[in-house]
Amino acid sequence: MSGQLGVIGAGTMGAGIAYVSATAGYDVTLVEVDPERGNAAGSLIDTWARRAVDRGRAEPELPEQVGRRLTIATSIDDIPHGADVIVEAVPERPELKRDVLTKAETREPKLLGSNTSSISIDSLAEGLNRPERFCGLHFFNPVYAMRLLEIVTGGRTSNDTTAASLAFAERLGKDPIVVADAPGFATSRLGNALGLEAMRMLESGVADAADIDKAMSLGYKHPVGPLELSDMVGLDVRLDIARTLQEAYGDRFTPPQLLIDKVERGELGKKSGSGFYRWQDGRKVEE
Repeated sequence: MSGQLGVIGAGTMGAGIAYVSATAGYDVTLVEVDPERGNAAGSLIDTWARRAVDRGRAEPELPEQVGRRLTIATSIDDIPHGADVIVEAVPERPELKRDVLTKAETREPKLLGSNTSSISIDSLAEGLNRPERFCGLHFFNPVYAMRLLEIVTGGRTSNDTTAASLAFAERLGKDPIVVADAPGFATSRLGNALGLEAMRMLESGVADAADIDKAMSLGYKHPVGPLELSDMVGLDVRLDIARTLQEAYGDRFTPPQLLIDKVERGELGKKSGSGFYRWQDGRKVEE
C-alpha cells in the first residue's frame, strides 16, 4: 500500500511522524527550511530504522525501504499536489502554524492535520478555505513507540475527515481517541495540570524530583513521573502549553518560575541534556 504524505517541520515530532509513516508504506516528503536540521532528521530516521532491525522488531530491509520512501525538502511546494495527508509539526506558535497551514492547503491534501498539543483547532482553521478537511493529529513522543493518536475535531471538521483520520491512525498502527476542540484537548490539559503542580511542589521544597516522580510511579502506576515526563516532552514545550492553557483557563495553569528559569537557561530536558534530571545519549543519568 502506497500513498503520499507530507510532514512540515523536522524536529523530533516531525521526524517521528515521517518515520512511522514511511514504515507504514507512505512516500513521505519531510519539509524543513533549515537544510542542516533536515539532514539531521534524515540521519535520525535512519538510526531508528537500523535500531529496530538490531532489536529484532523489523526486517533487515527496513532502513533501505524507509530511505527510498523519504524525501527531505526545504519548501512546502515540494509536497506532491493532492497528497493523502499533510501534517504540520512546527513549534507551538499560533501565527506560525496558521501561516504553515495556509501554505499547506494550497497543495490540496485530502486530509490536513496539525500536531499541536494545545492550540485550538478552530483557531488554527482561521483563513483556511477547506476547514472541513482539517483536524488535530496529536502524536506522542517517541512517535515510533507511543500508540496513542489524539484526533481533535474542530467545529467545521467533517465526518469524512474524522473517518479519514481514524483510517490513517489504523494504518500507522496507532490507537486513536477522538476529542472535541478545546485548548489543551484531553491529554495536554491533564498532563500539564499534573506536571505544573509537581514543579510547584519541587519549587517549594515538598520533596526532591526523584521522590515526587516515585510517588506517582509507585502510588498511581504511572510509567514515569510528571517531572521526568516533562523532561522527555521538553520544558520549552511544557512552557508554551502552560501559557496557552493559562490564557484559556486562568491562573491554575500559570507556569511556575522554576520552569520559566530553566527554559531561559536552556535547560530543556532530554533534548538539551539537562532539565529536572541529567540526560546523556537519550538516557537519564542515574545520580
